[in-house]
Amino acid sequence: MEPRGPTQPIDLEIMKNLRLHLVTWNVGTASPPPDVTGLLQLSSQGPGMDMYVIGLQEVNSKIINFLSDLAFDDPWSIFFMTVFSPLGYIKLSSIRMQGLLLLVFVKHAHIPFIRDIHTHYTRTGLYGYWGNKGGVTIRMSLYGHTICFMNCHLPAHIENAEQRLDDFEKILEMQQFEDENVPDILDHDILFWFGDLNFRIADYGIHFVRESISNSRYNLLWEKDQLNMAKKKEAFLQEFIEGPLQFKPTYKFDLHSDVYDTSGKKRKPAWTDRILWRVKNLSQHPSEDGDLSEGEQTISVTLNNYISHMSYGISDHKPVTGTFGLQIKPLLSTPLVTLNPEGEWNAVQDVLISYSTVSEFPSSTWDWIGLYQVAFRHVNDYVTYAWVKDDEISSSEDVTHVYISADEIPHAGGEFLLCYYSHNMQSIAGISQPFQIQPSKRSAEKELAQENINGIEKPHSPEPYNEF
Repeated sequence: MEPRGPTQPIDLEIMKNLRLHLVTWNVGTASPPPDVTGLLQLSSQGPGMDMYVIGLQEVNSKIINFLSDLAFDDPWSIFFMTVFSPLGYIKLSSIRMQGLLLLVFVKHAHIPFIRDIHTHYTRTGLYGYWGNKGGVTIRMSLYGHTICFMNCHLPAHIENAEQRLDDFEKILEMQQFEDENVPDILDHDILFWFGDLNFRIADYGIHFVRESISNSRYNLLWEKDQLNMAKKKEAFLQEFIEGPLQFKPTYKFDLHSDVYDTSGKKRKPAWTDRILWRVKNLSQHPSEDGDLSEGEQTISVTLNNYISHMSYGISDHKPVTGTFGLQIKPLLSTPLVTLNPEGEWNAVQDVLISYSTVSEFPSSTWDWIGLYQVAFRHVNDYVTYAWVKDDEISSSEDVTHVYISADEIPHAGGEFLLCYYSHNMQSIAGISQPFQIQPSKRSAEKELAQENINGIEKPHSPEPYNEF
């Protein structure tokens, strides 16, 4: 289902079918690989994803790297932003705790309907003082439904199954949010739990495990998987759902190979890398435009694909992905802010922006409107911006106008869009349709001069060759 334009109202009577692709990967302090097309299913036929969620563990967290990453985006975040921004996704939110990194990317069209974005982290490693183990979360309201993504790295080694469960319970207890309607992590309509959960295969010896894997008889190992065993006994796990483990255990491999550990330790293979989800037993959700009938289903989750990716060998873990369908009955019909460029835009004269807000919008003097290239990476990736109060030139009951100085407009022109950033919400509250900025005369003359220079240097240059 193709998303509607950013400023168009949503039909509350029609279920939205959103596609979510979730990745968990212990990258073992490695740098990003040269290509992630297969990992992200970018070449697959059919409709594209509406949202990508990337959960990494063991991102390089040496002190010098970590301090550098605090000042600048880490290499993995930069890598994924470079992949996604030309495809029309922006980084909605991220959180880093030492080696744990969680990133959420969304299509532009959904941004006005995503609100109440918060992040949280819980340390469990080394008595909670150092974040080498624990959990990081990003929560939000998506079309009025609360969704939480939790990336965890739990304690290693086969004998620590109880410690893993204790740490997960601690993370659930410690993750408290400001939203009075959703104070607890388990209060969300949907909770995705994933990461290097480190559960191992108990009892069976390494030869039986490897023989079962070689013969693709994974089902022989399921009953001794420690997470499966715990789900039968622990009440707090029984509402979590997981797809069938129809892929090879994802740990432990020799680097750059699909061969299980040949070192002296010869670790027993295990499904350490997992994706689970939990749907809250929903009561009715009244929408902004009316009430839902008794017992009506407003949100559901369908697992479409749950696989590992054996071709990636930068660490001793293989990445795991889950592709989901989210069936959502929207509880929000209109963006909080609708904004548009006025007239023709160029760098010759000051330009105007018109915007309007819904009555309940919590505006602030610190709100601003950013001008972005269409393939922008994140909210701070603006070309320029205008303060909605300081740069206001007129206001009525229905619409407000602000201006941006001609000096701030890119002379080269191109395709751009506008985003309204809410200080109180700490997120984008409205986004415009893409529009053109006309190149200025100065830019055109500069391009012509450059062409002439190139022409002098290469008087007999052939026609450009397009190998694609």
